[in-house]
Amino acid sequence: QVQLVESGGGSVQAGGSLRLSCATSGRPFNYYSMGWFRQAPGKEREFVARITRSGDGTFYSDSVKGRFTISRDNAKNTVYLQMNSLKPEDTAVYYCALRIANCAGVECLLPRQYSYWGQGTQVTVSS
Repeated sequence: QVQLVESGGGSVQAGGSLRLSCATSGRPFNYYSMGWFRQAPGKEREFVARITRSGDGTFYSDSVKGRFTISRDNAKNTVYLQMNSLKPEDTAVYYCALRIANCAGVECLLPRQYSYWGQGTQVTVSS
């Protein structure tokens, strides 16, 4: 069993920043490929960012590229999502997810490619 504990959500003004954290347990952390997804009310869960097991590859949706940064600290078994220049359209519940394998290609943007999920943390950006 893999456990994920998320933190860092909150409410900010447009243009502000938040840093989300997701701590994992249950396996050596460097074995996991990690991703962040979000889901706004009435919308499907969508890909935000992902990072390879070693941390040497990062990928972002077009909507957040240049504003968000995903990173990982394998010594702390934790993945981060630094969110800068936040916009109201970023408002959503953000989910940390992990895959017990590396991943490549457009398929890695799909939620079904990830085996374990955190509980979600609310991010609200006001105009």
